[in-house]
Amino acid sequence: MAERFRTERDPLGALDVPADAYYGVQTARAVENFPISGLHAPADLIVATILIKKAAAETNAALGRLDRTVADAIRTAADEILGGALRDQFVVDVYQAGAGTSHNMNANEVLANRAGEILGEPKGTYARVHPNDHVNMGQSTNDVYPTATRLALLLGAAPLEASVDALANALAHKAVEFADVLKTGRTHLQDAVPITLGQEFGGFAECVRRGGHDVAAAARQLQELNIGATAVGTGLNAGDEYRRSVVAHLARYTNLPLTPAANLFRVTQSMGDVLAYSGAMRRLAVEVSKIASDLRLLSMGPRAGLSEIALPAVQPGSSIMPGKVNPSVAEMVNQVCFQVMGCDATVAIACEAGQLELNVMMPVIAWNALHASTILREALKVFRLRCVSGITADETRARELLDRSTAAATALSPHIGYAATAEIAKEAVKSGKSIRALVLERGLIDEARLNDILSVESMTKGGIVGEAGAGKAGRAGQTGEAGRAGKAGTE
Repeated sequence: MAERFRTERDPLGALDVPADAYYGVQTARAVENFPISGLHAPADLIVATILIKKAAAETNAALGRLDRTVADAIRTAADEILGGALRDQFVVDVYQAGAGTSHNMNANEVLANRAGEILGEPKGTYARVHPNDHVNMGQSTNDVYPTATRLALLLGAAPLEASVDALANALAHKAVEFADVLKTGRTHLQDAVPITLGQEFGGFAECVRRGGHDVAAAARQLQELNIGATAVGTGLNAGDEYRRSVVAHLARYTNLPLTPAANLFRVTQSMGDVLAYSGAMRRLAVEVSKIASDLRLLSMGPRAGLSEIALPAVQPGSSIMPGKVNPSVAEMVNQVCFQVMGCDATVAIACEAGQLELNVMMPVIAWNALHASTILREALKVFRLRCVSGITADETRARELLDRSTAAATALSPHIGYAATAEIAKEAVKSGKSIRALVLERGLIDEARLNDILSVESMTKGGIVGEAGAGKAGRAGQTGEAGRAGKAGTE
């Protein structure tokens, strides 16, 4: 059976719309114009947009601008959508006309048709509830879309921050668990002085935590909303009382500390606050990706690599090599983090492309920022649950590699000088003899004192090993970043 249509009109003329669609003619034009990606508005952006429409209807009714019966119908329709209904009616492609006009009209038309239906009006007539005159009253796409973008990001900010905190705590727990596992530190991918695995993981934990702090700080900038600015920031057809009321309703709906923008022109012209949030997610992604790569290095093997730690086996690693297990979760995390960095690059370019009173690139900004937030949040969760929490240490292997390393000779430098220490290290590599044996052969330091100097446990605590009070500086330093991470792991 052929699909049934209804005919609707807009300023460009008549167009057929599917008879059962809750969207209307302007949305249908957007569907025809932009068959680009098959990607539609993210769920949080739909929720944020509908919350704005609900708040506007309540405000307009309270101000006597909108018939209370119409406002109640719009509110009821909005609540249905917020409850999960009609989500399939948001059909405009992510890549659409600038500023998000198509998305805004999609929301206006769905609400108008559903509200009209509640009042007994057939879809597509708009006599009782009109998309522009009633649902969009006191609004412009130019204040609705940036407000929706900010609100959508804020709706996802708390879950993202929770994922960050949980991952940082999981790493900090491992820092405590591995506090006594001595191993070789590495710089330039070459042997360096001794470190404990706990110290290494404590550093990981603090890197994640600092990245999370940036995200939280940037999120606070998003709390300023320009709803009520209308087209260019002057507030034409809205007014201060309207603006304050809509923001108050949104704050009540979401339990977020939202405020009217201090300068409506800034928030209408610029998407810089969204860029700051995207940049904070990029910093977090860089920190997490580096940790994922480090875990892959530390676990490589199991026989021909470092293999100082073991990652949980979550799936077979090869279609041809039986028994092979790969660091699959860490590899996924790397890929997600690369995508977040790519999303941020798009956001930055699009934010710069704003002109005069508006940034028309808002749809691509919103989609990339929201996509980055979603995939980063979920990747951090999986990273914690299916990788970090199950990491085990091979203390014997770590000590074996440490004992073979010549980097421990560094502790000799304050006692016999850099040049003499370098010569001993070179000879140790060449001859296969231990650092300790070569020092004793040359009679450079007596055995009892040498035992103290070459204590790898003492080397991980800082200071000049072999002197009175050695290690105090290192222990004091650990009450800072790594120390806090370790304490957090015990809470």
